[in-house]
Amino acid sequence: MERRRLARPIARMNTDMSTKFSCLAALAVALCLSASGQPAYGQQQQPPAPQPAQTPAPQQPAPAEPASAPAQAGQPASGQQPAAGQQPPDQQGAEDTGQVFRVGVNEVNLIFTVTDKHGHYVPNLKQSDFALLDDQKAPEKVTSFRQQVNLPLRVGIVIDASTSIRTRFQFEQQAAVEFLLQILKAKSDRAFVMGFDVTPDIKADWTNNIDALETGINRLRPGGGTAMYDAVFTGCKTKLLDSSRGQEPVRKAMILISDGDDNQSRVHLDEAIKMCQRAETIVYAISTNWTPSRGKGDQVLTQLAQDTGGQVFFPPSVEQMSNSFKNIEEELRSQYALTYIPADFKANGQFRPIYLYCTDRRYVARARKGYFAPKE
Repeated sequence: MERRRLARPIARMNTDMSTKFSCLAALAVALCLSASGQPAYGQQQQPPAPQPAQTPAPQQPAPAEPASAPAQAGQPASGQQPAAGQQPPDQQGAEDTGQVFRVGVNEVNLIFTVTDKHGHYVPNLKQSDFALLDDQKAPEKVTSFRQQVNLPLRVGIVIDASTSIRTRFQFEQQAAVEFLLQILKAKSDRAFVMGFDVTPDIKADWTNNIDALETGINRLRPGGGTAMYDAVFTGCKTKLLDSSRGQEPVRKAMILISDGDDNQSRVHLDEAIKMCQRAETIVYAISTNWTPSRGKGDQVLTQLAQDTGGQVFFPPSVEQMSNSFKNIEEELRSQYALTYIPADFKANGQFRPIYLYCTDRRYVARARKGYFAPKE
């Protein structure tokens, strides 16, 4: 009788150890589909059928145990196939040469940045270096993976023109103009300029004409209260939101220059963030709070950036603001793009969380936290 009691916990311990080894094995093959130099969705070649691990998907990867989430994400789905135009292993993830590729109606285009612990960008990683969960499940199929993609840019310059930044407003204008001169390099790139105090005000609509954009920035005049949430919400809804599907993907970003203090908005912060996520727009925030202490406004800017896959900058002085713009420019040219078909995809308009990890824990992948599925 005593032997039976001992045998039961030992059997359970062996089962747990088998499950852990299965998770580790799955992690080693995370997202191991080849990248394509010129993907063509629908034209596929048949690889050897992978054997997926049989461990169940986690309800939600816990931050305290990050290894469990990538292990699940790394499980190859049955029937996965590489995109047409497969490259040799030594060419996977090569820099994009400008070919146009399009995203299908049930595909997700995820753009993300990878940095080391010092904040330096990490190039030349392969698809197998990442693990991904979409709505707590590994993707059904990855259709393309590219590094340093040459996607057309859609950039919104959103500048706080309230009374609180009057003394440093001219420096903000000059830094924004210099940024546009550096970042808009292709005919396919576009930008718009919006100022805001109590209401958002478009000063230059979508264009790649630097003179028109500079004129728009110089037309801004400081004064009034601050309705930052309204400006972010309006900029994404009216300018950056693209409700159509199947078009050429673009890299969408909002450059927000503000102290983050809002006292006039009609929408709330979470509504502004959700609209950014619907518009698939990354927010890069530059704080105009030059004091050493970080206030509530800085916390708001940090949340806006983190929830959309962007970054917040705290220049020590207005003269150093141009360095923040240079960092944003470098990041926009140092990103990866992953296009995939989610498992159990439903066109129901619901929010689907994304969890992206680097299998090498020395690196951090920064991406938006999710997206809203289109409605049928």
